[in-house]
Amino acid sequence: MLLRTRPILRRVALTGAALLAATAAIPQAAAATGEAGPSGGGLSAVIRYTENGIPHILARDYAHLGFGTGWAQAADQVCVLADGFVTVAGERSRWFGADAAPDGSLSSATRNLTSDLYFKGVRESGAVERLLATPAPAGPSKDLRELMRGWAAGYNAWLAQNEVTDPACKGAGWVRPVTATDVAARGFAVSVLGGQGRGIDGITAAQPPAAAPSGAGARTAAPRETDPAAAAEAARDFFDTTRHDMGSNAVAFAGSTTASGSGLLLGNPHYPWQGGRRFWQSQQTIPGELNVSGGSLLGTTVVNIGFNEKVAWSHTVATGTPVSLHQLTLDPADPTAYLVDGVPEKMTARTVTVPVAGGGPVTRTQWWTRYGPVVSHLGPGLPLPWTAATAYALNDPNAANLRGSDTALALGKARSVAGIQDALRRTQGLPWVNTVAADSAGGTLFTQSQVLPRITDELAARCSTPLGRATYPASGLAVLDGARADCALGSDPDAVQPGVFGPGRAPTLRDAPYAENSNDSAWLANAERPLTGYERIWGNAAAPRSLRTRGAIEDVAGMAAKGRLTVADLQEQQFANRVPAGDLAAADAAKACAALPGGTATAGNGAVVDVSAACPVLAGWDRTADSASRGALLFDRFWRRLTATTPPKDLWLVPFSAADPVRTPRTLNQAAPGIGRALADAVAELNAAGIALDAPLGEHQFVVRGGAKLPVGGGTEALGVWNKIEAPWNAAAGGYPEVLHGSSHVQAVGWDGGRCPVARTLLTYSQSANPNSPYYADQTRMFSQERWVTSRFCERDILTSPKLKVVWPRERR
Repeated sequence: MLLRTRPILRRVALTGAALLAATAAIPQAAAATGEAGPSGGGLSAVIRYTENGIPHILARDYAHLGFGTGWAQAADQVCVLADGFVTVAGERSRWFGADAAPDGSLSSATRNLTSDLYFKGVRESGAVERLLATPAPAGPSKDLRELMRGWAAGYNAWLAQNEVTDPACKGAGWVRPVTATDVAARGFAVSVLGGQGRGIDGITAAQPPAAAPSGAGARTAAPRETDPAAAAEAARDFFDTTRHDMGSNAVAFAGSTTASGSGLLLGNPHYPWQGGRRFWQSQQTIPGELNVSGGSLLGTTVVNIGFNEKVAWSHTVATGTPVSLHQLTLDPADPTAYLVDGVPEKMTARTVTVPVAGGGPVTRTQWWTRYGPVVSHLGPGLPLPWTAATAYALNDPNAANLRGSDTALALGKARSVAGIQDALRRTQGLPWVNTVAADSAGGTLFTQSQVLPRITDELAARCSTPLGRATYPASGLAVLDGARADCALGSDPDAVQPGVFGPGRAPTLRDAPYAENSNDSAWLANAERPLTGYERIWGNAAAPRSLRTRGAIEDVAGMAAKGRLTVADLQEQQFANRVPAGDLAAADAAKACAALPGGTATAGNGAVVDVSAACPVLAGWDRTADSASRGALLFDRFWRRLTATTPPKDLWLVPFSAADPVRTPRTLNQAAPGIGRALADAVAELNAAGIALDAPLGEHQFVVRGGAKLPVGGGTEALGVWNKIEAPWNAAAGGYPEVLHGSSHVQAVGWDGGRCPVARTLLTYSQSANPNSPYYADQTRMFSQERWVTSRFCERDILTSPKLKVVWPRERR
């Protein structure tokens, strides 16, 4: 590895040697500084670091680009990456114990043992290798396979040539070299996050009725019948995109609304602040082939959300239900065989043995069918008992989808929103997200082009079991009759994979003045041009929207109407921290508070609490979740309690109307009995914690980095704040002392007629998880101060960075 000093690099910029030929990128870069570049015939890359440790990776082809990307990710995130590779190898129990919980980044498994049983089963089945061997477009492209090969080599080279300093894994035996198949296995895990990955506990617990073992999450009690009404509610909660630790906002503005006539994009994904689902920033360049900047999910080889010279895009978690269930009619003589048109078909037993720290290995058998694995439950509220007569199989089409990175690669090469659409049509790799995009010509796009089981409303009506007739309307979860061959999923002619919808069926909106999504369905991507006519599995329509969606539409519609928008307007929207719930309810809550007899209310524990001091705080609150806002914390604690115990029909005087979906429901019912109780509970809680009712939010919503307390603005899902922040309440530690998930890789992108995009970015939790890194908390401090990173995209901007540092990593053979 060679390091060059800043004066030399400034001379590079002055001599104009910045643009490198595609066939000789590294030798020319080295020659420009008068130094010998890496040699020896192995993979290598040039990495130019600018402010905040953001790498600009320059390579001659995809294998070399993957090498530079793997190296740079390892330098920042080696422990997080290594932990993920332990997960997909099915070895968490070996290293961390069977009963500990994974971090949730690569699945929803609740124990290391269940995670291992599933992922080790995937690896031993050869599923990932089969997907890698599938020709494109159904399988990964040659370019993607080269990227994965290079990424593994770069990660391994960093491990071999550097000392791990992160205390999270320094000296740990589980930090080991990886293969391209390991990288692909991680991509597989990301693909099934919304499907099999959410059902792992139920997949590994499912056992024939006479052979259910203890452990591994298995149920030892007699299976209970599934109540359709309860199942409908449980499925609605299970697939509710506003309740997960993955979410997002994104908006694209058309040229008709902007000062320059070019489009604008604000992307605000809400992802975990810790663990393996963090974003990581970079720019990837193969001269003449690819030049893209943005955020990558850790362990992926590509930029997942970002921008290039002509187009910018972001993703939001979509409402499409990515799985379906098939209710199996079992052979009366054999509970591991099921009938299809009266003919018995034997299940496939997948027996897996997992090594466990401090004990003997654990062996379990999973059961697979033509539809997918047998599953015993989806979450605690949706039991799917395996009886002598019936079992349930989980169909997840994304278990056959290793194309997500090909889609990201194609998006990075697009030059317009039409090119974005074409990339999605050709690759069809997005498993659980929408796409929102804008381009330099002023175009906009919203599309829900995700991989979904091809379940039409007609198929659901014809083939649903009684359970499915309850769950499908409520959540889009179909439960089909697995005993009938005519209930199999069909195929669209434009689909690259059997049993899924083709991209022509995806809800799509082109060139609207604004296109916005905040994790509700496609219906109100633009409130003046609602999208309808899609199948229920894609999401609902003419149904209540979340407060975050309602607030977002009010904000962006107002911005579009104002016009003459610039990137600065996007930056202002990101940190406006308006609380839609406060605008709707704070004044009425203050009035209800003031009307309480004697200024007291009864708490949930029966205590009588003086709440009179809360009334003026609520009335005087500025309705924002800024760090300095006084009253935001009180309203937050009150509102969470009120909405958790009071149904919408009792909360609002004006009910929801599909004719006025952004402004309804509204008008707080001041007589709702829960108001007094929620006020009393909130006031008592803050008093007990020694927190003033009018304390600034940032004094009690914060993170600690390097011993420094950094106030954090923003608010929870229940409040509807664009700048979403989710933090666990810990009164003893001062309130909300750590952020679990929320605003993550934020980007505000536009064009002003020049050669380079105008882009401001912010990685809220910073680039490195290593507390010894200078890039562990720098952007977190910026987020606390509502400051942005000015993106350096063009060569002249990269090479004139005052923080420029160049690294030439290479393989040593």
